[in-house]
Amino acid sequence: MANIDTAVANIAGPSIGADLHASEGAVGLVVSGYVVAFAVLLITGARLGSSLGYRRTFLLGLTVFTAASLACGLAPGLATLVVARFVQGAGAALMVPQVLSGIQLHFQGRDRLKALGYFSIALSGGAVAGQLLGGVLIAADLFGTGWRPIFLVNVPIGIVLAVAGRRLLPADPPGRRDRLDLGGVLALSTTVLLVIVPLLLGSERGWPTWSWLCLLLSVPALALFEYGERRAAGRGGRPLIARQVLGNPSVRAGLLAHGCTSGTYFALLFVLALYLQGGLHKGPAYSGFAMVVWVATFGLAGPILPRLRRGLRWMPVIGCLVLAVGYVSVLAYLLLGGSAGPLLFALLGIGGLGLGITSNTLIGAVTSSMSSQYVADLSGVVATNAQLSGALGVAIAGSTYAALADDPSRALGVVLAGFIVLTLIGAGAAHRLVR
Repeated sequence: MANIDTAVANIAGPSIGADLHASEGAVGLVVSGYVVAFAVLLITGARLGSSLGYRRTFLLGLTVFTAASLACGLAPGLATLVVARFVQGAGAALMVPQVLSGIQLHFQGRDRLKALGYFSIALSGGAVAGQLLGGVLIAADLFGTGWRPIFLVNVPIGIVLAVAGRRLLPADPPGRRDRLDLGGVLALSTTVLLVIVPLLLGSERGWPTWSWLCLLLSVPALALFEYGERRAAGRGGRPLIARQVLGNPSVRAGLLAHGCTSGTYFALLFVLALYLQGGLHKGPAYSGFAMVVWVATFGLAGPILPRLRRGLRWMPVIGCLVLAVGYVSVLAYLLLGGSAGPLLFALLGIGGLGLGITSNTLIGAVTSSMSSQYVADLSGVVATNAQLSGALGVAIAGSTYAALADDPSRALGVVLAGFIVLTLIGAGAAHRLVR
């Protein structure tokens, strides 16, 4: 649900603007408000899991997300919709990190790898399902409600999940809970906000002065966060992110590899839609279906990896290389004069398989590199790293494509060349992680 609602509002944007008589910039707040709240509060949500209990925090986030979805679907005007989307993003930030924390706490060895496979399928499948679901529900115009069902559909799902969660999720163990570092929350939230907002909005607005100013201010904000974290640790307190986590070479290498590869995926979703819809004049549904093969092959990694008896250690590197081969194949296809069609989608499937292998094994390697006392830190850092990498990838790839949009195939080719470089950097980082 959280990943679907990241993508679904993009498809619904024109319908929302027409129905609520809103400008393009105002509708942009409906899309970006959710992503901003989600990205900014992920680490805080993860830490709340260790403070309040993972089960309790997951169910709280699910309740907030479901109630905000209802408010979105019933919103009488744009202001209400924008506020509800911010709240919805906050609910997702409470909910999502607890999934990864729960996997780390309750699964070991190949069972953990299998669980991470399902987790990765939910992430990737949700992003593509958002594109498909948005187009289908809006086109159906159920009972004349237009775009509203894309949010209202979360309500019955959320209720069912809440009932299932109360019955099936393991109870939070009793004992002392970590206190939340509120100063760290404020400093880190400010830093992420100063980075994510210009990355989300700066590109489409031609990188105005305020976007560069925000990015510059994020440097002293990060320095202030680092200073506060050191002081908290020096006083014997619990920093928002444990010092041992970001100081661990395996975690740093894994985050770099995961950021490089997942960043190309989010950017591909965005740029491929521009290529198919703007360059080749295909419909939104066609654009959504173009990634179905990617998601299908991505999902293969989940059941395959736990069955491997040898070579599992090197799978993060192999996955990065397979992903690079996928991008090289698509680039070669474009250079030979190909455009859209089954062969393009099949070649994308190679990349999907590579990303599936990489995502599962990298997250598994990073979260297994430290003891269970760092579960919340690792969950928050991994999730935030993916969101920031995705926003950065979309900003750079989107700007590059827009600058060359007069020749769509060439524009996509240049972007793919950048993806190849990033995946090879990811392979190098993954090699440092596993050697």
